[in-house]
Amino acid sequence: MSAPIYRRVLLKVSGEALMGSQPFGIDIATVDRIVADVRDAILAGTQVCMVVGGGNIFRGVSAAAEGIDRAQADYMGMLATVMNALALQAALERAGLESRVQSAIPMPTVCEPFIRRRAERHLDKGRVVIFAAGTGNPFFTTDTAAALRAAEMKCDALLKGTKVDGVYSADPVKVKDAVRYDTLTYQDVLSRDLKVMDASAVSLSRENKIPIVVFSIHDRGALAAVLRGEGRATVVRESA
Repeated sequence: MSAPIYRRVLLKVSGEALMGSQPFGIDIATVDRIVADVRDAILAGTQVCMVVGGGNIFRGVSAAAEGIDRAQADYMGMLATVMNALALQAALERAGLESRVQSAIPMPTVCEPFIRRRAERHLDKGRVVIFAAGTGNPFFTTDTAAALRAAEMKCDALLKGTKVDGVYSADPVKVKDAVRYDTLTYQDVLSRDLKVMDASAVSLSRENKIPIVVFSIHDRGALAAVLRGEGRATVVRESA
């Protein structure tokens, strides 16, 4: 088996990915399967940090549309990501992996505050670091938080685990003849308004020369394949 091509990566997992087949909440079996892939990555020698969304519990944008103040709704969404991060940490520990949750909103009773140098030390010791509460600020998505943390941790790649095996010209669930891309440039994503990540996250990744790799988080073994530069995924970088 070939060695990983990335030394350190940030894995972005949406809150919806944790639901499994449930309409909302956290499906433990699904979380355990995702963690099994992370364990394979760690054992192969790659350092892994993570950012998780909160859409399976609460979505700030939707709540704002219903009448809650946008900033207040976003803070509520950030707290949902902390719940998901703690669920991931519990699963990592069941799998025999050491991990730390660091929150952008300080809550020392349940997790560490985000401290960049401390996070780097955890990664160097083989621990998985889960960054929770987004950037700690309203009006920013967890995609932007993932790009920010990837830059701060000097990651070699930002991996986005989704429900499909890459980036398509349209939603392949709704559009049967949607075109799938193997590679794209950052400019392609921005100019075509492809739904990879929000524009802030893509721009931040481009500024820091961090490739974005989009793959299916639901395919067991897909993460390990991506880390070897194999498998089915779309890579977004400076030149396609």
